[in-house]
Amino acid sequence: MSQFALLGSRRFAPFFWTQALGAFNDSAFRNAMVMLAAFQMGLSDRDVGLYTNLAPALFILPFFLFSATAGQLAEKFEKTRIIRYVKLFEIAAMVLAAYGFITHHLPLLLIVLFMMGVHSTVFGPIKYAILPQALQSSELVGGNGLVEMGTQMAILIGMTVGNVLMLIAGVGPHFSAALTIGIAVIGYFVSRQIPPAPATAPELKFNWNPLSETGRVLRITREDRAVFNAVLGISWFWFFGTVLVAQLPLYTRINLGGDGTVNTLVLTLFSIGTGIGSLMCEKMSGKRVEIGLVPLGAFGLTVFGVDLFLARSGAAAQRGLDWLAFLQAAGSWRIVLDLTLIGVFAGFYVVPLFAFVQSRAPRDRLSRVIAGNNILNALLIVIASCFGLALERLGFSAAQIFLFAALLNVVVAAYIFTLVPEFLMRFITWVLVNTLYRIRVDGMRHLPEEGAALLVCNHVSFMDPLILMANLRRPARFVMYYKIFNVPLLHFVFKTAKAIPIAGQKEDPAVLQRAFDDVDAALADGELVCIFPEGGLTKDGSIAPFRAGVEKILARRPVPVVPMALRGLWGSVWSRHDSMLGRARLPRRFRAHVELIVDAPRPPEESSAAMLEERVQVLRGDMA
Repeated sequence: MSQFALLGSRRFAPFFWTQALGAFNDSAFRNAMVMLAAFQMGLSDRDVGLYTNLAPALFILPFFLFSATAGQLAEKFEKTRIIRYVKLFEIAAMVLAAYGFITHHLPLLLIVLFMMGVHSTVFGPIKYAILPQALQSSELVGGNGLVEMGTQMAILIGMTVGNVLMLIAGVGPHFSAALTIGIAVIGYFVSRQIPPAPATAPELKFNWNPLSETGRVLRITREDRAVFNAVLGISWFWFFGTVLVAQLPLYTRINLGGDGTVNTLVLTLFSIGTGIGSLMCEKMSGKRVEIGLVPLGAFGLTVFGVDLFLARSGAAAQRGLDWLAFLQAAGSWRIVLDLTLIGVFAGFYVVPLFAFVQSRAPRDRLSRVIAGNNILNALLIVIASCFGLALERLGFSAAQIFLFAALLNVVVAAYIFTLVPEFLMRFITWVLVNTLYRIRVDGMRHLPEEGAALLVCNHVSFMDPLILMANLRRPARFVMYYKIFNVPLLHFVFKTAKAIPIAGQKEDPAVLQRAFDDVDAALADGELVCIFPEGGLTKDGSIAPFRAGVEKILARRPVPVVPMALRGLWGSVWSRHDSMLGRARLPRRFRAHVELIVDAPRPPEESSAAMLEERVQVLRGDMA
């Protein structure tokens, strides 16, 4: 099922439109306020600068003050009820904004801006914590992609509409007031259609002290190293995006020689690119939480960030170009492509990170982890603003700041991937498997969402563990022949995935015994363990008899057993088919069509080696 089918589902669509309408209204209000201060009130440049610089600070301040409290609210109480209260709060804020627009009362509008920051702060933990409750695991990446796309498009449209309406002579403030109140009211009624999302920690003892609770939320966010580093990755995305967007007006005016329409165009390209990249994540990841896309996204941000500098590092030869004249100028389409692809790779980068946090963080702490993420995001946004301002004061141009941020992205990404090698391991696996094969998966719904299970599969090629790693929705510990485990390059992948090397009794009885002990310990910890009971690669394409090791594992630790079968690998890359014919092992079937079939779990007492062998043969199509 396509991710777009979620837009027709009540468990997702009302929430999607509620958050999109909120993002639209927030953007429309902020931009209308800036237009009012800059063009409608006859203020001096100094006063305009004061208000436009004070506005972002007032909006971001609630994230520091109230994120921890918002995380508690989202854990302790039913989420849809909080959403409705938040939307009522938005209506009240927009009524005040209407009075401020019509009377040109900027101090009141700044208060409303702070209120909208509170609105976003409270809604943030709910926005991402509600998705795992509403969606199946196979829908999580697609749902996040739609939310990210919807947010980007809503912000972009809100920015444009807010600017245009406020600049209508004589009636701009009245139109802006009517729009923002109307959208808030519509958002409230849409929010009433969101299905209930029960509290995940109703017994939570509420802490009203924002300082001590902020410290506790940050400690919770740090508990899982992989989750915390994913949060750092998301915060870095906000740093990079803040630096980029803050420099675009100067870059547009000086380097591109464009007017306000060109500035709108470059923002549009970045937003559309991010939306496209977000939507592509589901297809590219095979509907899994595929963090292998994160290094790809980081790579693209650097490559196209550097190329943006190289495309136009100096001042434009002409000034005052509108968007059409800019597109007709020499070299403009390279810049268009760079800005769009920076957005696309930003989508590849951030959507899997959000999905990873949602899937890995404990359900009863997820909202507080998201709150911790929001606190760190706000901190990095402030640092990014200071970073850009400092480089400007040192004489760096907007294009040079883009280059600096793109190169800094390499350092930060390398640091994160060093701390959590799983990101790089998944990237290598994703690239190898998707380069060599075209894979169809059937029956993944049978894989247990939690708890221990033993996976058994036929063994056709040296790539089998990588194929399974790339397609299983839960991490699994693979038991593999120790010589394959030690293959250069792949050793990093297998070691990072905590694969378990095994040897034959005659080769190394100590390695064999340690493998059985490690399997038992992994199952005791509630992990998935995958074994290839044939004991080696097939020599002729058929399934060899399953050995008794599977029974030994189950006798020691009775757990459900999930039979699986690989089809289409015989004769493909790294199978033994070519070597049997006396040929070099070259890919005769490069990009082979491969199928992974997952069967329903079997109780341990019924899972003899012979029964499992017969079942895998049926799955593979060898038996009627």
